[in-house]
Amino acid sequence: QAEEKWDFVLVSNIHEAGSEKETKRKKFLDELSKKGFTIKKIEDKKLFYGVRAPKQIFQKYQWLLRNPDSRLQNPDAHHDVPVTTRIRIVNFILQNTVTSDLEKLCDLRRKRVFEAAFPLHEKEEVREFLKERWARWRDIFSQQPIEKIRCYFGEKVALYFAWLGWYTYLLGFAAVAGLVVFVAGITVFNSSQVSKEICEATNTIMCPLCDQKCPFWLLSDTCTYAKVTHMIDNEGTVLFAMFMAIWATVFLELWKRQRATVVTDWDLYRWDEEEEELAMELINNLQHEPQQYQHSYFRSTVILLLVLVMIAVLIGIAHGLVIYRVVATALFTQSDLEFLREQANTMAVMTGAVLHYVTIVIMTKVRSETQGGPWAFLPSPEKPRTFSQHENSFTIKIFTFQFFTNFSSLIYIAFFLGRINGHPGNYVRIAGRWRLEECHPSGCITDLFIQMAIIMLLKQTISNVMEYLVPWISHKLHKKWQRPKKRRVMLGEEEEAEDPCKRQWLSNYQLSEVNAFSLFDEFLEMVIQYSFTTIFVAAFPLAPLLAFCNNLFEIRLDAIKMVRLRRRIVPRKANDIGIWLQVLEAIGILAVIGNGLVIAITSDFIPMQVYKYTYSPCMTGNSTGVDCSTGYINHSLSVFRIQDFEPQTKPGLAPTGLCCRYRDYRNTDDYSYTVQFWHIFASRLAFLILFEHAALCVKLIAAWYVPDVPKSVKNKFRVRKHNNLRKEL
Repeated sequence: QAEEKWDFVLVSNIHEAGSEKETKRKKFLDELSKKGFTIKKIEDKKLFYGVRAPKQIFQKYQWLLRNPDSRLQNPDAHHDVPVTTRIRIVNFILQNTVTSDLEKLCDLRRKRVFEAAFPLHEKEEVREFLKERWARWRDIFSQQPIEKIRCYFGEKVALYFAWLGWYTYLLGFAAVAGLVVFVAGITVFNSSQVSKEICEATNTIMCPLCDQKCPFWLLSDTCTYAKVTHMIDNEGTVLFAMFMAIWATVFLELWKRQRATVVTDWDLYRWDEEEEELAMELINNLQHEPQQYQHSYFRSTVILLLVLVMIAVLIGIAHGLVIYRVVATALFTQSDLEFLREQANTMAVMTGAVLHYVTIVIMTKVRSETQGGPWAFLPSPEKPRTFSQHENSFTIKIFTFQFFTNFSSLIYIAFFLGRINGHPGNYVRIAGRWRLEECHPSGCITDLFIQMAIIMLLKQTISNVMEYLVPWISHKLHKKWQRPKKRRVMLGEEEEAEDPCKRQWLSNYQLSEVNAFSLFDEFLEMVIQYSFTTIFVAAFPLAPLLAFCNNLFEIRLDAIKMVRLRRRIVPRKANDIGIWLQVLEAIGILAVIGNGLVIAITSDFIPMQVYKYTYSPCMTGNSTGVDCSTGYINHSLSVFRIQDFEPQTKPGLAPTGLCCRYRDYRNTDDYSYTVQFWHIFASRLAFLILFEHAALCVKLIAAWYVPDVPKSVKNKFRVRKHNNLRKEL
């Protein structure tokens, strides 16, 4: 039975005898034979080649990478290498074997000489345990068997699930805090003084929302919208934003400790990837010369320019979404349906959010189909030598692409919507025709809330369902196609005895394909979610709760895909999550900046505080029994004379008065900014500087307070060194 275990399977179409493809295939297999590989051929509708490496390869690996101390103590000891290490070494040799035509396996696959190359899912005890105790929906609240995952899929996959489990665990605390803030906001749904003023403003006539046929409207018509806005936009939001800045830091610091403990148990804390890769290069080819580090300033300049071009393209897509919202608002306000006319702005926001989600799906598909989209073709300033160095370079490019794809529209809504649109009589227009959107009199933060809620809900429902259903349906169809053949065998038709390897190789081949970056896609999905959970959380306190619920299912979804629906991923050794840690730290800093900007610019928190402590009745001495927010809405609305409308503006029936109101701080005579505008502007800047400095200081203190490496790990290494020295002495 041991002899029938194969390290890898290569799959090829049946080519004509003497064809170029058959010749290339034979040359590659001959090279493997020269290295002592055992090769078994099975023919079905395709050709399957099982390859098994000789024992000498693994003995060389053990000798080269053994601890120098143990090598001296026991020079002849050879133990079987773990299956994950065996697969990793064989995969390295397969990928780096060069034919007489100077072609590698990747070149042959590109030319369709070989169609697939994969390690096998074995019917071993570890896999059966993972299928029964981990890769099942019923185990959604069970602890993950990280050690078993490591034994079957390797350290890199085990670290991904350890990180995802730790992230989900700590996300529970953020979810509870966000839920408390949201519920607290619901309790003030009907009690907010600002909302009351809007609901009672039956005599406040607002300027039309579009140029043609839009009526003047009463501020009290938006009573419900105002209540929802102040349910989100309150003092609790500021505290929650500060809490999430601290949470992001504590999460990463605690993960560093958790990771140190885990990799110490695996004896990988000081593992050197470069040394291992050099050892495998020498095992594969004794004449191999190490590559030299190279850096090119020209390549760096090219990369920078190409990155800027791609960011400009993505910003252009965001502009397209802005234009859609502007045009949609104009069309909805002229609709024959009363509901669409009344809710034109809200409908434009919601349909814009759905369109943004569709854009994200399309751009993600483009990126995955071209293995990284435009970014995959960018060179690297340094020629990377190890797989991790290549993956790190790839990660930065793809994350930048995905980040701008996901957040460009949100950045517009958070920081530009309603601030660059001009004012009645002098609107900023697109193509001289459609005027830009305005913020609601109660603030813009609800637009951001709606956009984030729709994108997160769609990403966590439709995307995850498709992620599971596509490989599941494919798997079921393949199983159905296999059944007729089984029936013929049962009926006793004459058929030669089937090779026991054939069924196993076929069933593995029919699973969904994986590649070197399959795990990268899972990490990318979670890090983008982490960005949504932290960067604009001030506008959407329920983001951590949605992420927490999603991750409970995501862990089992990824487990089921890896164990049941996909071919076995090539195990890789690792002692951390790589460049993703630096990406997460960068997101933590962006979260402080983003939330500070949302509170200072998007929220009405600062204007309200300026009013309370400068212009309110409380400051004039008439504060007996009066809420300090009384009069805020009237104070935040400017007056516009109807005769000053632009010629192309043809509003509906004019009101009885000669004026209408709009959201801004401008003088009535020349529409210049008032003193109040500059007070609020200065206060916004002051708050932004104070908030970001305070949050960053707290992050630094938290990072200092929580050591990266537990004392138990340091002590373990110290004792190990002491014992080794004593033994040598």
